[in-house]
Amino acid sequence: MGATDRAETTAETGPTRRETTQVRGEALVAQVKDLLHEGTVRRLIVKNDDGHTVMEIPVVAGVVAAVVAPVLTAVGAVAALANHWKIEVERTTGQPGEKTD
Repeated sequence: MGATDRAETTAETGPTRRETTQVRGEALVAQVKDLLHEGTVRRLIVKNDDGHTVMEIPVVAGVVAAVVAPVLTAVGAVAALANHWKIEVERTTGQPGEKTD
């Protein structure tokens, strides 16, 4: 499906990049699981087809499996509610002042 990118800088997190990806219900859990294991993801926002935020997941570096399992269970329950979802991913892009792509 489609994906969009936008870059922004905030005082507390430094440079970040937001990506939006559309996924179907059955792929939502797998996509979130993969994103939770990446080191550059700061926040995941799951939105429905209308653009309403259904779930917002702050991601901390070094997330352990004991924390990930309940999150994936919740995402699985949400995925069963509808067929199309948008995942907005906020990533860190490096140190403040560092050139980004």
